[in-house]
Amino acid sequence: MSTFEVQEGPDSETVIRRVVDIIESTRTLPLSSSVKLDNRDEVVELLEEAIARLPEDLRQARWMLKEREEYLEKMRREGEEILEAARLRAERMVQRTEIVREANHTARDIVEAARDEARRLRLEAEDYADQKLAAFEIVLERTIKTVAAGRQKLAATPVPAVDRSSEPIIAGADPTDATVISDAFFDQDEPR
Repeated sequence: MSTFEVQEGPDSETVIRRVVDIIESTRTLPLSSSVKLDNRDEVVELLEEAIARLPEDLRQARWMLKEREEYLEKMRREGEEILEAARLRAERMVQRTEIVREANHTARDIVEAARDEARRLRLEAEDYADQKLAAFEIVLERTIKTVAAGRQKLAATPVPAVDRSSEPIIAGADPTDATVISDAFFDQDEPR
């Protein structure tokens, strides 16, 4: 069996969790519901690192599957060799039926043990891949929820009403003409 290349540093799930922590701990700007991300470069770097590590995690899962297949093939070959050896031995010892029966029984036991071991390795590899994918799914769901909550918060924040009585009068304008004042100061979100 081969060994996996060991990655230095945290795995992709840890990196993504760090990004979520950074985003959740960002401060809102004064008088606004917008947030200021002071460490944008760090977040981008962490996301790129997570993206770079995901293929490695998946590659390790593929290696486990490949090793399982190689082990199954090896056990199948060994089983076939044992069966062939048992046949040859049985042909030489036809008069000793008990020995022939014992050899067939042993060969079947070995083949069954190989199948059981291959089944166990396949299930372990599938469990490993499923755990990695489930962990990544959880991180993505949390990120999606965080983004959705932020968007809802931005969309739900009402624009405060402006008290026009305390607004300064623009030089040369008629103080009773509200359109002059409203044209001087406009709200970009207010339809015209």
